[in-house]
Amino acid sequence: MSEGTAWSTMAAPDGALNCEDFSMFQEVLKLMRTMDDRIVHALNTTVPTVSFSGKVDATQTCKQLYDSMMEAHLSRNKAIKGCITHTSEVVAQLREARAKDSADMTLIKQLRKEQTKLKLMQSELNVEEVVNDRSLKVFNERCRIHFMPPKVK
Repeated sequence: MSEGTAWSTMAAPDGALNCEDFSMFQEVLKLMRTMDDRIVHALNTTVPTVSFSGKVDATQTCKQLYDSMMEAHLSRNKAIKGCITHTSEVVAQLREARAKDSADMTLIKQLRKEQTKLKLMQSELNVEEVVNDRSLKVFNERCRIHFMPPKVK
């Protein structure tokens, strides 16, 4: 197996989240998090133990895994924040419409629905932080002797 194979099959979709349908939003995020869910397996199958370290360039492998992981984290973060921005704009428009017609129950229901969706999307940023931290911890445990990631500024 080549060094990048384990991770290339786990690459995230193009980062386009469906911001309108929250269940689809979550489904795509779940797919995008596959890499992080399988990090232990990927590390076990691509980073050699000490006894096999001569057969694989562990430094290069760890660097590639790190780069793939960072790219996935950035992609998900950007996609989530994009949906939050979009949904915030929808909420603002609905608030304006409600200000003009405060008796329209359909409008009020739609506004509540969009506000709830916005809160759920914002909570996904917290989930993302936990997922990313867990992945980095596992990565560092396995790769720290082979590759030291650059310090985040």
